[in-house]
Amino acid sequence: MQFQDLPHTSSTRDFYANLPPVQPFREVVNPAVYADAPGDWYVMVTDVTNSTEAIAHGRYQDVNLLGASSIIAVLNAVRPLDVPFVFGGDGASFLIPPDAFVAARDALLGVRDLAVQRFGLDLRVGSVPVATVSAHTSLRVARLQIADGYFQASFLGGGMSYATELVKLDSAYRLERSPHLAKADLTGLECRWQEIPSCCGHTLSLLVAAMPSSSIPEEQIYRNVLQAIEQIYGLSDRYHPISQDALRLSFHPRKLMAEIKARSPSLRLWDRLRYFLRMVVENMLGVTFMGLRLKLGGVDWGAYKQVICTVSDHQKIDDILRMVIAGTPSQTEALQAYLERECQAGQLVYGIHVTDRALLTCLIIDRRHHHLHLVDAADGGYTLAAKDLKVRLHRKMSNWNSYINLLRKQRQ
Repeated sequence: MQFQDLPHTSSTRDFYANLPPVQPFREVVNPAVYADAPGDWYVMVTDVTNSTEAIAHGRYQDVNLLGASSIIAVLNAVRPLDVPFVFGGDGASFLIPPDAFVAARDALLGVRDLAVQRFGLDLRVGSVPVATVSAHTSLRVARLQIADGYFQASFLGGGMSYATELVKLDSAYRLERSPHLAKADLTGLECRWQEIPSCCGHTLSLLVAAMPSSSIPEEQIYRNVLQAIEQIYGLSDRYHPISQDALRLSFHPRKLMAEIKARSPSLRLWDRLRYFLRMVVENMLGVTFMGLRLKLGGVDWGAYKQVICTVSDHQKIDDILRMVIAGTPSQTEALQAYLERECQAGQLVYGIHVTDRALLTCLIIDRRHHHLHLVDAADGGYTLAAKDLKVRLHRKMSNWNSYINLLRKQRQ
């Protein structure tokens, strides 16, 4: 994609910040709470190419960290502007106003350079004008309130998925070079918690996509899924993948290595060692402050773990329903049975990845009142769930084509 100077002001700059908050979570499936994305904005997307292969080699934490790095780099670059985004496991998606495009572009290309130089991975970065998306499908945005002062973006209409596919399939929408490549600012990116074991044996990443061909409205399909999950697991606090009792800061170099590689001044041994020692000291202070339930620097450390649970993104919607769920093996079996019935009935397709723990990556803009915690299931999470969904979708399309061919033969 060729770069050009973009306007420095936009009458829609505060579009997202001015959206009325939506709650509770089940309301984000209601089309009435969404607003059309401004036509002069841009969809920006990132994803780690060949992420499935990287995960097969045990690099799921690196893949997750690069997806999270995209988000923190953009937030730091456009601050204090509030822009909508969603974390997808191996990447992220954003809506960016025109006056912030250059800053966001340079930040993402900086992360792409870091992915290559420090992780040996390729981060695909792309941009599609909302006007281009809107010519083919709708792109609608809502602002979910997950706690006082904390908000999470939601997307419906198919626009985000359409833009993502354009970036993957058409090189014209990829951002390959920049006139002035800047180093990405990853201040606030932290990956310091141990993997969080499931309370009941299973932690799963779930993706559900309503089928456009279904006679049931998309909203109702998602409502039915959420209702089924509630019937199987109970209310959201019963299947939340993070519990404050299970949160433990890590001191193991291997567990901390992803952040060390991303944020140490260089890959020289001394720089990495110095950054590791700094992390150890900060983690020791964190353990002490939380254990003593201190209130320091405007942070209530005694309540900090509970806040993490509250402001984690364990359930969201960006054209498809994304959830990380903790439960028993029998609950997983019941959920899969329900989803398979609905899939066979042509209402939806789904993908699921089952493990026994969750992975947490933190974005700390301000530890007092502006931080978000990105959740995925360990060992591949959303990335492998997406692979599972694509297999079902391909099978469904193949069966449909076979059915059409059979009808044609019968009519001959």
